[in-house]
Amino acid sequence: MSPPKDGRRRVVVEGLAPEVDCGRFPVKRVVGDTVEVRADVFADGHDVVAAAVRYRHERERRWREVRMRPLGNDRYAGTFTVDRLGCYRFGVTGWVDGFATWREQLERRVSAGQDVRGELEDGARLVDAAAGAAPASAAADLAARSDLIRAADADEAVSAALDEGLAELMHEHDPRPNAVESADLVTVCVEPQLARCSAWYELFPRSLGEDGAHGTLRDVEAALPRIAGMGFDVVYVPPVHPIGQTKRKGPNNTPESAAGDTGSPWAIGAAEGGHTAVHPDLGSVADVRSLAAACAEHDMALALDLAFQCSPDHPWVSEHPEWFRHRADGTIRYAENPPKRYEDIYPLDFECEAWEALWEALLEVVRFWIEQGIAVFRVDNPHTKPFAFWEWLIAEVKRDHPDVIFLAEAFTRPRVMERLAKVGFSQSYTYFAWRHTKHELEDYLRELTTTSLADYFRPNFWPNTPDILTEAMQVGGRPTFAARLVLAATLSASYGIYGPAFELVEQRGLRAGSEEYLDSEKYQLRAWDIDAPGSLAPLLTAVNAARRAHPALRANERLWFHGIGNDALIAYSKHTADLADIVIVVVSLDPHHVQSGWVDLPLAQLGIDADHPYQVHDLLDGETYVWHGPRNYVELDPERMPAHLFHVRRRLRSEQDFEYFA
Repeated sequence: MSPPKDGRRRVVVEGLAPEVDCGRFPVKRVVGDTVEVRADVFADGHDVVAAAVRYRHERERRWREVRMRPLGNDRYAGTFTVDRLGCYRFGVTGWVDGFATWREQLERRVSAGQDVRGELEDGARLVDAAAGAAPASAAADLAARSDLIRAADADEAVSAALDEGLAELMHEHDPRPNAVESADLVTVCVEPQLARCSAWYELFPRSLGEDGAHGTLRDVEAALPRIAGMGFDVVYVPPVHPIGQTKRKGPNNTPESAAGDTGSPWAIGAAEGGHTAVHPDLGSVADVRSLAAACAEHDMALALDLAFQCSPDHPWVSEHPEWFRHRADGTIRYAENPPKRYEDIYPLDFECEAWEALWEALLEVVRFWIEQGIAVFRVDNPHTKPFAFWEWLIAEVKRDHPDVIFLAEAFTRPRVMERLAKVGFSQSYTYFAWRHTKHELEDYLRELTTTSLADYFRPNFWPNTPDILTEAMQVGGRPTFAARLVLAATLSASYGIYGPAFELVEQRGLRAGSEEYLDSEKYQLRAWDIDAPGSLAPLLTAVNAARRAHPALRANERLWFHGIGNDALIAYSKHTADLADIVIVVVSLDPHHVQSGWVDLPLAQLGIDADHPYQVHDLLDGETYVWHGPRNYVELDPERMPAHLFHVRRRLRSEQDFEYFA
């Protein structure tokens, strides 16, 4: 084994955090975040080591730096702020701090009454070395301080050597001989705030027509004030493209369709065009541009569905048959998930000989819609396409459009979902729909928020989707819908609903044991009476208003679960780092019976004085309660409201005279 290039480099830098797979994939943050970097930095012997974080944006040439502070046990931490979209890179530098080591030893010798004249000369030389590399103004100050250390009066020399001002100067201008860089740089992908926190509303434009007529994108525009009024951030529409006629599905996914049946929007492509065309009954590409602009006027974003598959009538089938898989008889394979058969859809062959041309064509589809004003995409079944494809496509898009957000609609195995997040998806669908018990919810949320997943996997909780109407929602009625809404919107910074069906508590399943809706909008038009009694719109409005008013609900980092002594109730809180905003949530998981319990709160950790009462204000019904101490009683009647969403108001003076933190 050959010796190292420079054996004088004694410092070890390892254990960098945050990082994903040893830096293979980016860490995710949003604009304005503070990134805390931690690392193990140490050396042999007893010398004092120092460390710094070096970082820069991908479009910057100059590295910036922040010194790291010791945490104990050779662990160091330093922070920097990411203030622009795109990628940052950071690494850690470690070195033996010769002056700090000398100063520490000098203090001990002075305390022991030893003669330190020789040591003072050593220190002066260290200061001279720093002066030689420092800017002129600092060099002059350092040189003057070196002269003081060489002063004839020993007491004056020691005082000058141990002066805090000198320590600060040397801290700043240490020449760092034999510094060591961390082995690799870590990338931080910085996205818009919407990537972290968003409330999604999904609807089928074709169901918005009057008197049973086919709805249009203009009808969606007309609905925007109502959706914005409920406080949503994203309006998501399924594919807007022409729908194939061949093997078109009928109502309730029947294999045969009749004249007038609308078919599935996910059977993309017909004579009118493919992935860059709009179904003529919906409108035109210009209408998509208009809808995107109208959403922006209401402080919302328009999300389009990105489904990379084709109907048998898609132009690509005849123009590029090489992009599809063929059977032995030469016919193109339709999609299957045995025993299910999707004869109205042809999957693309990402392993075909012409894969590069296929990939470029799909990238052009995304670029086309970005040019129309779309910056948010919900991607259908990304787990059925190669990871390498998504990593390439998302990187290509974000190189020119770092504001674009991709949501992965993948309900599949955990490692597959995680890999999709690693390769670039901004947000991810989750298993929330199937987590119902307190134990399931607490375990799942701890996994999402306290493990390494938190650095790259951003959950988006959906109680329902056009594909998912769980058994619990089919049998639990309105209380279950309300409870699942509060859970989704407060456990996760991002959540979504399949809108009209959720608002109107649509709970009719296709058949026992099925999660499909009866008369699903995926295959037919539906007429929704948005103004029907019992709508959940007021609750949606209250929940979204709470999310907007309380920053504690707009992040996942500080989620704490609390004891409540009843497995039918779940209690948790979220708070900001400075404890200025604290929200406590209690939800009943029983839709049929009144449930009660005693909430246990760690008052000291929440900054609440245990010796005085404090107010909690319910953001759902407007009621205010005075609580005392760490244990307080709650009772929930699911027929009235299955949840409390408390904002903590901390007492400052007397029980009759409260002041409140905003």
